[in-house]
Amino acid sequence: MTAVEEPPEGALVVDTQLDKLGYVMGHVGPATRLRPVTGGREWDADPAHVRPATDEERLTAMRRRTRALNSVSRGRIFS
Repeated sequence: MTAVEEPPEGALVVDTQLDKLGYVMGHVGPATRLRPVTGGREWDADPAHVRPATDEERLTAMRRRTRALNSVSRGRIFS
């Protein structure tokens, strides 16, 4: 995505520099703020290296999130 085409908050994207899936939490200065699909610490991504997730990546994200939520509901820490 270019700086002009910032993804909307809540969009599932890929940080291609780190090869990580994340949800857009906002835009801070020149950075796009992302949160991992399983929750956790946000990180700043260069908008030039952020692209929308593919359908396959969306399925992967849903599986990871479901696994994490199930783990938490059973009293285990997800890793």
